[in-house]
Amino acid sequence: MQGGPRKGAGRKPVSDKKQMKNIYLSQSEIDSIYSLDLDDCKSFSQKCSELIKIGIDTKMNTKKKTTSNDTIKFIDLFAGIGGIRKGFEDKNTECVFSSEWDRYASKTYEENYGEKPYGDITQINEKDIPDHNILLAGFPCQPFSHIGKREGFTHETQGTLFFDVLRILKEKKPKAFLLENVKGLVTHDKGNTLKVIMKALQEELGYSVFYEILDAQRFGLPQRRERIIIVGFRPDLEVHDFKFPKGTDKKVPVGSILEDNPIGYKISKHLQDTYLFKKDDGRPQIIDKTSDIQVNTLVASYHKIQRLTGTFVRGGETGLRLYSELECKRLMGFPDDFKVPVSRTQMYRQFGNSVAVPVIKAVADEMKRYL
Repeated sequence: MQGGPRKGAGRKPVSDKKQMKNIYLSQSEIDSIYSLDLDDCKSFSQKCSELIKIGIDTKMNTKKKTTSNDTIKFIDLFAGIGGIRKGFEDKNTECVFSSEWDRYASKTYEENYGEKPYGDITQINEKDIPDHNILLAGFPCQPFSHIGKREGFTHETQGTLFFDVLRILKEKKPKAFLLENVKGLVTHDKGNTLKVIMKALQEELGYSVFYEILDAQRFGLPQRRERIIIVGFRPDLEVHDFKFPKGTDKKVPVGSILEDNPIGYKISKHLQDTYLFKKDDGRPQIIDKTSDIQVNTLVASYHKIQRLTGTFVRGGETGLRLYSELECKRLMGFPDDFKVPVSRTQMYRQFGNSVAVPVIKAVADEMKRYL
């Protein structure tokens, strides 16, 4: 036999020749196909063929788009009642782990998100935490706050919690992180605390790190609430400049979020006379539905009715009352239907310790552009 390939020898190439296949259509489908004006398609068969091509292309492109837009997996540390999660979460995200040691906050979290957070993060091995793209953490406010003892990292139980964040970042190496704390973190220990944090994140872990103090009143809330937000990106993302959202100059008046005399929040006449108004010094801050200001920061000790830091509402059974549950939600940017399954005291603590949800959402939206 003469050498060389013979025509038609070997595996036959797949033929692109059209084949006859039977399909069944309703009369309305047939009429719809006939009525379509498709380029270079005159016959019914040509129109059917073109529509099938269009359908295949659309399906394949949708599949590619879905693949390229994978779900962002995040963990929620020091979760509280889920304020940071509420601001970060959307249809393209998935929370794969949450942690909160306080049983009352954990109860509120579970009621709203359908999952019970793990407990004390210091007792959880970083290797046991699921892989994730983003780490979220609002590490405890008390040690760095202007209010109360300013103990910083020397605090017996909370002082090393930031280092739990570090060990998880080091082990899991997520693409990015978002941390939230009180404004006092910037000046605590003459600025040394923040330097320690930045050095650990940048030099030890290699993240590109940015921080800014943002005020809730610039993000649609009727409350002056300044908090430091720290964001970081893994070096392979090459994020060299991150622009924090600035919010808007248009302020929301606190009167617009107040209820009409809710029951059960009265402040006794005796307390008003003997404590709240014992001095004529303009304190405490009193508001009503005509107030167009942005109020003082809602603090975790609000239930103690403190004249120096508190804001109270004119009206009610005794002429003066505390914020209602609904008003606390609105002050912090939570939805009206957010569930609060705890006592009044715990409710005030939880919202006072939480984050301004719209601030987190604005920062999260900007972060997601780099992921």
